[in-house]
Parts: sequence; structure tokens; C-alpha cells
Amino acid sequence: AGTDLWIVPLFGERKPIPFTRTGEFFEGHAQLSPDGHWIAYTSNETGREEVYVQNFPQPGGKWQVSTGGGAEPRWRRDGKELFYLEGQKLMAAEVRSGSHGFEAGTPKALFGVRLAGTGLRNRYLASADGQRFLLNSPAEESGSAPFTVVVNWAAAPRK
Repeated sequence: AGTDLWIVPLFGERKPIPFTRTGEFFEGHAQLSPDGHWIAYTSNETGREEVYVQNFPQPGGKWQVSTGGGAEPRWRRDGKELFYLEGQKLMAAEVRSGSHGFEAGTPKALFGVRLAGTGLRNRYLASADGQRFLLNSPAEESGSAPFTVVVNWAAAPRK
């Protein structure tokens, strides 16, 4: 059995509606484009995971973005670039969309990555401009100490 993508409208009866309905393949890691007109997701319908984009909210045209395998797509905030994982590499493909449909440029490897886990959500995130990335990397086994991130430090009581 596979995993399909479903949509839950936030109006009317709010009943889930199937978006992809293959039944036998995995479709997941879905993310809406910043303008809400496209959905990028991972599917293994070709026998390996690849990244696809489809019209949203109504399914329509479908475009394969990755060329050598791909998973966990993330949009740049302006919707002009799509990032994804290809094995141990972070990839990027320029994208164009509009009334003409959707076009993806040739994917390019940005850099190698070592990420924690395989089924975790948000193993990486891109900054709004796509120039910086936050990676969920495993701790080194060489004894390096973990680090602590303190948020809202300005509100902490002063000693």
C-alpha cells in the first residue's frame, strides 16, 4: 500500500479530498508554493523517489523537477527556486510559473550534506533568499560537544 496526498479545505464541510490517488506509490513531503498555485512533493512512481510539481488546488499538469532522484522539496520564498535532496547533496532548480504553466531549469548541486534520520520532517530549511540553510546534521562521533541555542535571550533575567 502507498501513501497519497490529501487536501483539507478550511471552508465548507472541511472534508479531506484526495489530491494524488495512486494507492500503490508513496507521495509525500508536500509543500505549497509561496503563491499557493503549485504543490511540490516526492513520489516513487518511477521506482525511485523523484520531486514533482503539480497545479494546486486542482490537480492538472505534472512536471518532474529532479533528474537523478530527489526528496523533500522546499520553495524559496519568492517561488523562483526549488530545493531538494538528492542522496547526500542539496540540489536547486530555478523555476518559472505563470499562465504558460510551469518550467524547471536543470538542477544544480549546491553542496554535500549529512542529515540526521530519514523520515524526519524539516531535516533542512532554506532562508527566504535561498542563500543560507539550516541543516539537521547528526552529532560527530569524535566527541564534539553539542551546542545550545537560546531563544528570546534578551528577555532572560539578568544576574
